Amino acid sequence: MPDPGGARRSATAESPPAPAGPARSAGKPARRAPAKSAPRSARAGAPRQAPRRRAPGGPAKGAPSVAVVGAGAFGGWLALWLCRRGARVTLVDAWGAGNSRSSSGGETRVLRAVYGRDRLYTEWVARALELWLDADARWGRRLFQPTGALWLFQGDDTYARASLPLLAAAGLPAAELDLETAAARFPEVSFAGVGSVFYEERAGYLAARRACRAVADAVAAAGGEVREAAVTPGAISRQARAGRGEMSPLRLSDGGRLAADLYVFACGPWLGGLFPELLGPCLHVTRQEVFYFGTPAGGGARFGDAALPVWLDVGERIFYGIPGNHARGFKVADDTRGEAFDPTAGERVPSSAALERARGYLARRFPGMAGAPLLESRVCQYENSRDGQLVVDRHPEAANVWLLGGGSGHGFKLGPALGEYVAELILAGGDPHPELALARFARAGAAAPTTQFTAGARRR
Repeated sequence: MPDPGGARRSATAESPPAPAGPARSAGKPARRAPAKSAPRSARAGAPRQAPRRRAPGGPAKGAPSVAVVGAGAFGGWLALWLCRRGARVTLVDAWGAGNSRSSSGGETRVLRAVYGRDRLYTEWVARALELWLDADARWGRRLFQPTGALWLFQGDDTYARASLPLLAAAGLPAAELDLETAAARFPEVSFAGVGSVFYEERAGYLAARRACRAVADAVAAAGGEVREAAVTPGAISRQARAGRGEMSPLRLSDGGRLAADLYVFACGPWLGGLFPELLGPCLHVTRQEVFYFGTPAGGGARFGDAALPVWLDVGERIFYGIPGNHARGFKVADDTRGEAFDPTAGERVPSSAALERARGYLARRFPGMAGAPLLESRVCQYENSRDGQLVVDRHPEAANVWLLGGGSGHGFKLGPALGEYVAELILAGGDPHPELALARFARAGAAAPTTQFTAGARRR
């Protein structure tokens, strides 16, 4: 999982992007035809290592300059779309794309489109899937693995049931399965205690760390500059511009400064710490533990991604898992929010209590994996917004600063579509969708934090 410190990669030529379509409204992604499967190369390995530099040609003289802080799923894809829109882009990250401290690091992430009543996210997933498949074909790497997604509900299933018409409208087939059909189709799963089951056909999982590094390479290939350095925000002046001041150049850990026309902070679990007064009350970081168990010898036919889909099990706690994982093991994770965590200095040693919960869950839901050995574990973090929704907005005191975050454990898959949306938004100077803007936190007052699962089920 770690991205070696100081490692840099050469830019490989990227085929020309499709022409940009007409401008779309700020609040909603464009409706597009369902994506079709794209051919994939067998080359799925990590990018080659070499010094990074700007690609020849690059943006036109006079193009706006944008500094993007954070090379995870949000910042990386945003930087790439800005390059494709002709901006002069610098992408900077303290430890490099896909590093093991980041929320976008790690082996795999789920791609699913069931989002309760949150139409915006379902439509973004449809667009993101199209773009992930395009990236596979364009870069010759398999970043998306289609498996389908199995949703198990031990109680209220509003979250999935309310999503079905939105999925159909987005061209993403999904259906409820009766328990008998589900048990026959997935014999390795025990459906004890399950009240309802839904199957999402076009879901799967993404190669997270590989994808972050591939996107950073594409930024360099498209004319952007990719740097490894920690960033301190510049001072905000009081000189009014559109009713706001402006941020001065960023200070870098190597002693330099980075000046740009626009600054975008998309630095995941570090975002709240960079702007504590503004974002501290809105964002909180939690410790999350993930375990990889060993399947029986030759067990891929029963427990691999050719036999099992990704799954999400919604009960008193929400467990999810991913089979296959590029032969890393049978992934089991508890989505329940953990305790507060420091993403820079926090020790990433798994707890015995979390391991026992994962073992107990695995034995109950996948009896053939009972007693399986632990192969690997990972402690990562979620950067949670108070309502589980993303954050996309200008800094209220700096007209040249945008803030992008609040992944809340579900954001990785959205990266390509979110980056496309935000690139068009900030270059055109539009207003963000109200559900993503910072003003919503003032309206919510002191309401207790919630997750996207809860919010998506309740939303009307």
